[in-house]
Amino acid sequence: MAKAKQGVAAEPRIYDTLIVGAGISGLCAAIKMKKAGYHDFRIIEKAQRVGGTWRENTYPGCGCDVPSSLYSFSFAPSSKWSHLFARQPEILSYLEEVSADFGINELIDFGTELDNARWDESQALWVLDTSVGGNKAKILARSVVFATGPITEAQIPALPGLETFKGEMFHSAKWNHDYDLTGKRVAVIGTGASAIQFVPQIQPKVKELHVFQRTAPWVLPKPDMNLGDTSKQLIDKLPVIQQVWRQTVAQSLNAINFGLRNPAALKPVSAAARQLLRVQVKDRALRKAVTPDFTLGCKRILFANNYYPALQADNANLIPHGLVAVDGNTVIAANGERHEVDVIIWGTGFEVSHPPIGRRVMNTRGERLSEVWKNSSPEAFLGAALKDVPNAFLVLGPNVLVYDSFISLAEAQLDYIIDGLKTIKARGISRLTVNPSVLARHNARVQKHLKTTVFNSGGCKSYYLDQNGRNFAAWPWSLKALRQRLSSFNLADYDVQYGSAQKRTAA
Repeated sequence: MAKAKQGVAAEPRIYDTLIVGAGISGLCAAIKMKKAGYHDFRIIEKAQRVGGTWRENTYPGCGCDVPSSLYSFSFAPSSKWSHLFARQPEILSYLEEVSADFGINELIDFGTELDNARWDESQALWVLDTSVGGNKAKILARSVVFATGPITEAQIPALPGLETFKGEMFHSAKWNHDYDLTGKRVAVIGTGASAIQFVPQIQPKVKELHVFQRTAPWVLPKPDMNLGDTSKQLIDKLPVIQQVWRQTVAQSLNAINFGLRNPAALKPVSAAARQLLRVQVKDRALRKAVTPDFTLGCKRILFANNYYPALQADNANLIPHGLVAVDGNTVIAANGERHEVDVIIWGTGFEVSHPPIGRRVMNTRGERLSEVWKNSSPEAFLGAALKDVPNAFLVLGPNVLVYDSFISLAEAQLDYIIDGLKTIKARGISRLTVNPSVLARHNARVQKHLKTTVFNSGGCKSYYLDQNGRNFAAWPWSLKALRQRLSSFNLADYDVQYGSAQKRTAA
């Protein structure tokens, strides 16, 4: 910040780009921007350390269900993973090391939360209102990268009588490590990706464990193993091992993606999974309750080796119904079943049907994006460019998810986004927005091809489908196809305004 002459207010600092968020996407954006020679940017992060979802989620057993070889940046491989599937503490440690190694920490304003972002048409600038401690501050930037992620806002349903509960209650993403669960009667609400990891960890400690399952998920065996010091040393000395490992995992995930796009190909896997359940779950009633009634892949496929054993323990009770009400310390299931508990743990996931950043961003018409999305499904061009939101990009936005590592998706998208930022700067563009007709054609094609995927035709209700029944999340083709589409930034897809010109010109 330049010093002001006596009696003269300092000119506000204007960045070429501001990055919002220092999780996986934000760190990746910053590193790739530096590598591309793009240096006039800053990052704001509401927390006091990097890490995003891997900083926030610290529940027992928290880890990744994508092999660690692929759940790492392609430009920063690591030989430190303790298992084939990395645990939360080491993923967080990895992200912190990467941030330090690439000199990103000094570019981050920690403890700075975005309150509101609006485009100032008269200045062709983004004005970002932020909170730093108890103080307010404005930041100006010519462009913005919203790298806030799709799984950031914990979701707790509003249920009748919830305010009457007098016991301990927390969400898995806000785990209360100070509370001892030993000997307690615990209700776990939800059987998604987080619950199947923490349920086996808490089951041996608690007196009673009541697991409320609204929909039975597909839980397949997790091919995990301890790598050990010898393996890690070998990977460190021979990087080619990591490269081959990464390629092998990528090919495996590509095969799963083919099945998700062509559900008939997954029928043999579904049949094998049902047979495996007969071996894993001996009790017929429990086996029936945990057997999914939809096509494999319609909802997120889960991987665990200890979940079904935990449900069969003497102190565990699976309730194949959702929680509908709370009466004091009594939890009530949809079938009327009642249990008195000391603790409620919400494994109910996150608000993903509408990107949470929408509550803080306004379009050129002065409308908050969250309000726009209330009556219509969120749309983006290639998951990155939003209608009437100039000079801004969203990482991991609508209809870009492929069954793969979030890191791989972010890297592919950010190559495109940074190409766009460089184009804006090199060509003297003051205002760039995706062309409405391009956006409409793109999303019509996406929705058409999603109809035959397992997400839309598999017979389940998942977070991929929003309140309108529209698939807002998935990409209907392969990761290779997504990378090809994101390989270069085509200015013809956007409406642009150069310099101080007031009339928008089609590129």
